[in-house]
Amino acid sequence: MTTGLKTPSNYYIKLINTFPPRPITNEDELIATQNQINSILDQRNITQDDRDYLQVLGTLVYDYEQQHEIIPPLKGIALLQALLEESNLQPKDLVSVLESESIVLDILNGKRQLTEQQTQDLAVFFKINPTYLAE
Repeated sequence: MTTGLKTPSNYYIKLINTFPPRPITNEDELIATQNQINSILDQRNITQDDRDYLQVLGTLVYDYEQQHEIIPPLKGIALLQALLEESNLQPKDLVSVLESESIVLDILNGKRQLTEQQTQDLAVFFKINPTYLAE
């Protein structure tokens, strides 16, 4: 017994015909694809066909961004600041790790360097490799 692809619904074919998925080759195509994604996400009831189509478009966006959008790696204090923001934390939330809010603020303001122990403790707190926090 062989299994093949599921026959696409008329709705899915309409999605593909309205905005045919193609490899993204420039910024204009990226923006158009992102707009198509947003228009589907703005709908009230997203169907399985919508989710399948979004997965295809999302893969195309991901592939383009992996090839064309180089994100500089964050290290040290810049990474620590990004981790705080990403985790929706405030400097005071690191007092349990770094002993006092003044130490936290001095580190974030570049007035004090992280010690090796602080680097290790922060790495455990944020569940990252400690080498990322080393300057």
